[in-house]
Amino acid sequence: MGEQPIFSTRAHVFQIDPNTKKNWVPTNKHAVTVSYFYDSTRNVYRIISLDGSKAIINSTITPNMTFTKTSQKFGQWADSRANTVYGLGFSSEHHLSKFAEKFQEFKEAARLAKEKSQEKMELTSTPSQESAGGDLQSPLTPESINGTDDERTPDVTQNSEPRPEPTQNALPFSHSSAISKHWEAELATLKGNNAKLTAALLESTANVKQWKQQLAAYQEEAERLHKRVTELECVSSQANAVHSHKTELNQTIQELEETLKVKEEEIERLKQEIDNARELQEQRDSLTQKLQEVEIRNKDLEGQLSDLEQRLEKSQNEQEAFRNNLKTLLEILDGKIFELTELRDNLAKLLERS
Repeated sequence: MGEQPIFSTRAHVFQIDPNTKKNWVPTNKHAVTVSYFYDSTRNVYRIISLDGSKAIINSTITPNMTFTKTSQKFGQWADSRANTVYGLGFSSEHHLSKFAEKFQEFKEAARLAKEKSQEKMELTSTPSQESAGGDLQSPLTPESINGTDDERTPDVTQNSEPRPEPTQNALPFSHSSAISKHWEAELATLKGNNAKLTAALLESTANVKQWKQQLAAYQEEAERLHKRVTELECVSSQANAVHSHKTELNQTIQELEETLKVKEEEIERLKQEIDNARELQEQRDSLTQKLQEVEIRNKDLEGQLSDLEQRLEKSQNEQEAFRNNLKTLLEILDGKIFELTELRDNLAKLLERS
């Protein structure tokens, strides 16, 4: 429970192809949340990204790591422990710069923590332990950490193309699409939180079992101490020594009871966290249902749009036919008018002759 997220962003995650060491392989179809975590108990920093319940990035930051910007929206770093190279494609150069700044900051913090731990080990370890520790702390080479030149510059342009803008036919759905995207983002966030809470729940369950075992051991120890006090009171003839020993045992019992009380409070807190996790699960289910309803509404609107387009096309065809008929009628009327004009002229000529 000591590990907490300290910075999060969203990016497309890639890993280097283990066979070619040149091409990037996407780990998912959509952008996911990538977070920096700090473990206060071990004093280490990690980069973690979850796709549902699957961890696609689990990289511990070491002082020898280097984050390299290979383009305006893409960066990479090598993890020798995972034996891979991770790549992140961001939506903007600002997000990439912010992630790189945090990487450098936490890398420096990891270096300082390592130096402090080494100083403590030098002060407390024996000469034999120092020699063994020196063997274990051999530095990693830059090539093993940062990868070769081929690993640093794989082609990722095919993964950074901008998404197409919606067409005019999709304009009637802009509002519903925005709502759908909003719920999708909320659902993705809840999935990430759900995965974290699931991991915390598993850890809490293990801690509860361990504390129950400790509680049983403390109770047995308390009973044994009570029996010992009774035996000492009955057997010992040295009343002062027995009284002093009894006082010490009572203090030990009191300390154990206080420890048990603290553990019981911790168990109650863990139960509340489990209830909160269940509430988040219910919220996620509700959001999923709302997203499905929005998708159904979108399909209905698409059907209505298609029907309106068909009606519009039919109306246009009917208007075109009407125009053609009207044009034909006008041509006939022009002919009749011309004939009537000739007839009028002929009649006028006849009248003049007569």
